[in-house]
Amino acid sequence: MLTPPQSSRIHFHWREPRVAANFRAAVSLHGHTLHSQESLGFIPQICSPLPLVGHLIERQASRYRELNSGAQLDFNQAWWTPPLAPALAYELERRAIEQSLDRAALVSLTDHDTIAGPMQLRVLQPYKRVPVSVEWTVPFGGTFFHLGIHQMPAAVASEWMRAMEAFTQKPGAEGELSDLLAWFHASPQTLIVFNHPLWDEKGVGLERHWFALGRLLGECGRFFHALELNGLRPWAENRRVADLARGLGYPVISGGDRHGREPNACLNLTNATSFDQFVAEVRDGVSEVLFMPQYNHGHTYRILGNIADVLSEDPGHALGWRRWSDRVFYRKPDGVVKSLRELWGEREPWVIRAFTRGVGLMRHKRVERMVRRVWGAAQAV
Repeated sequence: MLTPPQSSRIHFHWREPRVAANFRAAVSLHGHTLHSQESLGFIPQICSPLPLVGHLIERQASRYRELNSGAQLDFNQAWWTPPLAPALAYELERRAIEQSLDRAALVSLTDHDTIAGPMQLRVLQPYKRVPVSVEWTVPFGGTFFHLGIHQMPAAVASEWMRAMEAFTQKPGAEGELSDLLAWFHASPQTLIVFNHPLWDEKGVGLERHWFALGRLLGECGRFFHALELNGLRPWAENRRVADLARGLGYPVISGGDRHGREPNACLNLTNATSFDQFVAEVRDGVSEVLFMPQYNHGHTYRILGNIADVLSEDPGHALGWRRWSDRVFYRKPDGVVKSLRELWGEREPWVIRAFTRGVGLMRHKRVERMVRRVWGAAQAV
């Protein structure tokens, strides 16, 4: 079991507004760009029990079968992409740190199972030293977990990604995962973070999730450098993660998990002047986590804000995907991938149109304040 010398602390900006003055820099970890493919496989599980919503989803599934020769609508073959290009995502995080904390910024972007974002950034002069990082989807024990692999050596990053992709597509024999993590761990500049470890994202049930989690920690835990406190997960879950980390001897670390246009709500504070130095701190068990004011606005309120970001019009989108339906994709049974706009044409289902317009009201200040009053305070830290 990993038992580093620990100096891991959690700060809340609204309680310690000047705490950042004690450090040289702030670190933004775990932010997504338009290169991430965010699965929609959770939709039936979440929405089917809701009487009206479940019925409407079944109607759309029935219509899909009619139009596609009886083929089933499989939400596991659907995904959406975050709105920001890599440079915009990086600059959002950098400016947020510099303006709100008046500290230097270190930023690591981690898209799902791809390093396209940081690799694109590194060809531009201002971003030559951007860490090559990824959020790796790891199938394990009938479910999956996410690991943040931060700052891979650039010379072998593509080789590492091929190995990760091969494992994700076809999990190997027992011991293969620990061999891969041992390989990554051997690079002193690389940081391996267990992202939102208690989140049953696949929906297999808490008992099965906990069993798989225990197995993963038992087999591979010596290669994890920290457990993540996640900026988009509820405080009750993050508090349990902190308890788990304390019990097992891990430091906790921040992970904003930004998908929209709100800057990461969870950062690290550090006296490091480079990402290499920050990695060394954490691997030695030293981590100073800072929750920013927006985290205390409440989980449901912030999730609705992220949904509003995803569903908003974006005339300046880097790939020309102006409408939200340009940024949601479905892989048909024949393997062809099309956006929802291509599938629907101009005939967007009325229930979808009503939902997107309703969420769009979040952009009006009066509605935003009302939603925050209803869902914010009750879920605050």
